[in-house]
Amino acid sequence: MASPTVAANAYASLARILDSGSSGGGAAKASDSGSGGPSFGDVLKDAIGSVMEGGRQADAQTSAMASGKSNVMDVVTAVAETDVKISTLVSVRDKVIAAYEDIMKMAI
Repeated sequence: MASPTVAANAYASLARILDSGSSGGGAAKASDSGSGGPSFGDVLKDAIGSVMEGGRQADAQTSAMASGKSNVMDVVTAVAETDVKISTLVSVRDKVIAAYEDIMKMAI
């Protein structure tokens, strides 16, 4: 089970993704769509990239531990953070699918 610290770090990462998406290059995209923020596709792409990067970090920590350059706590922390990120991404996916199914059930 993930600790509160890991969950807080995951939420902080998501906040950084959202903040970075609305500043710099993301501001031009937001003004094109007229929504005042990053598009859902951009946020989703950044979130998937964050999950992939977390997986790479967990793999790197595991390899470092196998070669004796890292300790078990670092590996467990990296794996737990990746688990939280994957769980969050799966929850978002489930909500998107549920919303799509609700839209498809609407009468036209």
